[in-house]
Amino acid sequence: MIRFFLVFLLLLPTLLVLELTGPVQEWLVLPWTSLLTRISAFLLRVFDPGVLSYGKVLMDAKTGIGVSVEAGCNGIEACLILIAAMAAYPAGWKMKLAGLLAGSLAVQAVNVLRVVSLFYLARWNKEFFEFAHLYLWQALIMIDVLVVWLVWIRLVARQASGDAPPPSGSLPAGA
Repeated sequence: MIRFFLVFLLLLPTLLVLELTGPVQEWLVLPWTSLLTRISAFLLRVFDPGVLSYGKVLMDAKTGIGVSVEAGCNGIEACLILIAAMAAYPAGWKMKLAGLLAGSLAVQAVNVLRVVSLFYLARWNKEFFEFAHLYLWQALIMIDVLVVWLVWIRLVARQASGDAPPPSGSLPAGA
């Protein structure tokens, strides 16, 4: 357990600092943020055809109200926390890779929901938008990372035990 914490505490700041470098920003962060706003706009257009996206901005074409997806709101940092936790945990590389792919997808799906909800809140209620943006969604995204990681740990434990059924007699009668 100490090894996990040490690796996690070394890996997480390394990944977060690496994310801030120019090449990573140019080749990963900015394109990802732009893709996130395009995905969000695509989904929003199902209900609201006047939604536009350009770069990191998601906007209502009629009112001009919108949101700009900035660093910390694109889900990358949340995924980096998940990556550091999964990489530090003692599991095989196949399980780690599968967990990273599925987990990052889950985190980003929740993040799309976050961007969409904040887009509508920016149009409807500026005060609640601020609360949801600064507090509510920050907590929900971190809870999502934690839940994804805990589900993954459970899957890792099952695989390590060989999906062995519980010993006979461990279930109550009639179960």
